[in-house]
Amino acid sequence: MNKRISILGSTGSIGRQVLDVARNLKLDVLGLSAASNIDLLEEQVYEFRPRAVSVLDEDLANELRYRLKGLDIEVYSGEEGIVKIAVMDETDTVVVSVVGIAGLIPTLEAINSGKDIALANKETLVTAGQLVIENAKKKGVKILPVDSEHSAIFQCLAGNNRNRIEKIILTASGGPFRGMKANELEYVTVEQALKHPNWKMGNKITIDSATLMNKGLEVIEAKWLFGVDDSKIKVIVHPQSIVHSMIEYCDGAVMAQLGSPDMRICIQYALTCPDRVSNNYSRLDLVKLGALTFEEPDFNAFPCLKMAYDVSKTGGTAPVVLNAANEVAVDMFLKRRIGFMDIPRIIENVLNKHSINRNPGLSEIMEADKWARSMAESAGRKLRY
Repeated sequence: MNKRISILGSTGSIGRQVLDVARNLKLDVLGLSAASNIDLLEEQVYEFRPRAVSVLDEDLANELRYRLKGLDIEVYSGEEGIVKIAVMDETDTVVVSVVGIAGLIPTLEAINSGKDIALANKETLVTAGQLVIENAKKKGVKILPVDSEHSAIFQCLAGNNRNRIEKIILTASGGPFRGMKANELEYVTVEQALKHPNWKMGNKITIDSATLMNKGLEVIEAKWLFGVDDSKIKVIVHPQSIVHSMIEYCDGAVMAQLGSPDMRICIQYALTCPDRVSNNYSRLDLVKLGALTFEEPDFNAFPCLKMAYDVSKTGGTAPVVLNAANEVAVDMFLKRRIGFMDIPRIIENVLNKHSINRNPGLSEIMEADKWARSMAESAGRKLRY
């Protein structure tokens, strides 16, 4: 393939898997960005020889410049640096795999520069779905889903009219605490929450999977990606993580996409669709698997999912506040400053104090994000754990 890509977040879990796919497909990797892991970024540079890289901290950028002296490569830093990677002239597709709202502005800049987006950052559409989708339509660029659930829906839509969708069914593994009740979750540990039964992911998304907030964010993301009403999106628990998601059409037919829980399959399809290319990734053995099961989610034990549904219907800046408060609360939990069930408590506290802007622009979105983070920090300090 001749596709030329840049990767935002190349040293993270998804970013490393994107490079596995790029290696297999022999893609040209023109740009890489990372937060602070310059050791791994240096290794990636020597293997893939990008034209430019970026890190958040200027001191780390200077260290990287020293390490890479003699190579014909630009080293950028800060928020401006990641934007420079996102808008490189020669890039066809920008893979956005940074965590949180940090992916929003680089994604918008890449879209405005005419780049297709392979999106592994759900917060971009959660916080600014309407803005992102409208800009993509204006520029005639594609938003290609990388998350396994949205990739599954994307694949199930192939050859079908999305106006005939009766229901989108997003599957959730249920995380490490499936079947537990709210009172049992009060004192679960960080270590327990990070033991996802099926997927290997970064810490933040793993905690989101444990609270089911990840699935809630995916509900909002699906709404924008596929242009469907909230009422047509349903979440069911599927512990085996083999059926990645389904579409029920108006005639009663249900189409599902199945596969091993290997993100590289989804990443590859985003970079090759509508074509499919051979690889040596894990294959699904249904006979060995034996059975697939499905359950209703428990909204009482996992209130984050219910809150995500509610703010999706509310719209405006409500999803921005939900996302920001969640990011802060998850970080506090990972730092052992709060308990597991304090995560939804903090989010609810912040949402209840928020005055919703029904039609926000980018500046209002960023302002709501900043406000919610401050309020979540304040709410967290009042809790004792």
